[in-house]
Amino acid sequence: MKYEYFFPMDDSETVLLIDSWENQEAIDEHHKTPMMQKIIELREKYDLHMKIERYRSDDDIPDRDKSFIRK
Repeated sequence: MKYEYFFPMDDSETVLLIDSWENQEAIDEHHKTPMMQKIIELREKYDLHMKIERYRSDDDIPDRDKSFIRK
């Protein structure tokens, strides 16, 4: 659905990529693309490392938490 890139001001070696997907099937299809194969090759060539964290959107926010969210 989208990609967003962030670059820490104090670390020129790091890029934070946040990507959003409709579902797991969309991610699986993306991983099969020629572009992903190229990315894998570049990671190997330049010894690049990744850390992955998964987050899910929460559309059912409890009332006790809603006061902390400003839209």
